[in-house]
Amino acid sequence: AAKLASESKAALQQLSASVPLAKELTSKAIAILVFPTVTKAGFGVGGQYGEGTLLKKGTAVAYYKTTGASFGLQAGGQKYGYAMFFMSAEALSQLDKANGFEVGVGPSVVVVDEGMGKSTTTNTLRDDVYAFIFGQKGLMAGLGVQGNKIKKITPK
Repeated sequence: AAKLASESKAALQQLSASVPLAKELTSKAIAILVFPTVTKAGFGVGGQYGEGTLLKKGTAVAYYKTTGASFGLQAGGQKYGYAMFFMSAEALSQLDKANGFEVGVGPSVVVVDEGMGKSTTTNTLRDDVYAFIFGQKGLMAGLGVQGNKIKKITPK
């Protein structure tokens, strides 16, 4: 748990240092869920898995896993990280629903691309959750957080 929290905090610091909007959201978000490393692989059928930390004011308060499956024309593998900035208590409450939090169901999640991350200010943002994908390594077409399922875990 301590290692996962440390990796998550380091990933968030790196993201905030390189993306102005992430830095701004860090101070305004109620909580931030950081998955420092998600591994995705597939050949026709794909899957992904990663573990992360829910941070409130920089303190680890819970741990989660993210999983997802995909089907279609795909081949390859890659690693990446992502951070979800929860902007309201209502959106955060959805995280611990009985069957897990499904991205694309419930609160609106906006995936922030590089251009938006550098040109948007928090004055114009009105959505529940903002997600940033970072640190992509490897080759695989089609990257996103849509369809991921997030569930609470107790790391060893």
